[in-house]
Amino acid sequence: MFVGSQQRITINNTHHYVDMVFYNKILRSYILIELKSTKLKIKDAGQLNTYLNYFKTEINDKDDNLPIGIILCAEKDEIAAEYILGGLENNVFASKYTYVLPDKEELVRELENAIKE
Repeated sequence: MFVGSQQRITINNTHHYVDMVFYNKILRSYILIELKSTKLKIKDAGQLNTYLNYFKTEINDKDDNLPIGIILCAEKDEIAAEYILGGLENNVFASKYTYVLPDKEELVRELENAIKE
């Protein structure tokens, strides 16, 4: 479920804004998405990790699972991403986004390959 965009959270009287927030009913977990128009940076993981800690402490109900964070960025260096995201207690993932969607046939092929794996 879509919860909102630019979702405001306040920590110690300072406002911060999560780009997009979803709630997955099957996983019983909030999904926080940060959109970055640049290459993945160290500070991006820290920012999202802070938001995840806030949701875990202030927003989650007792029956909810831990929130999941996704950073969608324009570029992602795989090796740097391992160091930036490694060792975090929270579930934080980074992925490169594309500006153009593939055609339907290619999308179906990729989905079928992913299911087989």
